[in-house]
Amino acid sequence: MGSSEMADRTQFHVVPRGDRWEVESAGKSVSSHHWQQAAIDDARERARQAVPAQLLIHGQDGRIEREATYGDDPFPPRG
Repeated sequence: MGSSEMADRTQFHVVPRGDRWEVESAGKSVSSHHWQQAAIDDARERARQAVPAQLLIHGQDGRIEREATYGDDPFPPRG
């Protein structure tokens, strides 16, 4: 997917930061959690409220492990 395809969706990333898990949007931290699952739950709720939105869950190594979209998605992920 190109960046222009993503422009119409709010993106939320769950990323590791030291011993915490951050939820980031637009390059800024919007919440911080002790556990990855707590960050995922928070990011999922934020994405549901911000449709159309995309949730990208990163692993401890920083790579994207999972992705979800909320709302109508003109470019759904393959799979």
